[in-house]
Amino acid sequence: MYAIIEVGSKQYNVEKDDIVQVNKEEVAKGDKFSIDKVLLVSDGENVQIGQPYVKGAKVEAEVLKQVLGVKTTAYKYRRRKNFHWEKGHRAQLTELKIKSISLGL
Repeated sequence: MYAIIEVGSKQYNVEKDDIVQVNKEEVAKGDKFSIDKVLLVSDGENVQIGQPYVKGAKVEAEVLKQVLGVKTTAYKYRRRKNFHWEKGHRAQLTELKIKSISLGL
């Protein structure tokens, strides 16, 4: 069984016991996190596609930790002008473990 969920305007393909990193959510470590924005749910033979969300479908997750993502760098350079700058950024992420996926039947 798998589902496609929307968290923070991004979409993730998840299954039970998956660990996903999503944009930071304001929840504490160890809390339960319920996701109602389910775009698609499949249990092998039945596939439900939402318009835009599947009614009654829900994904339950547990918050493992708040982490920082990989550092990304932006670099600008102009040749022969003695000009360059560099900026770095690390995204704040929330790590979730998917506990269960319930169909909207």
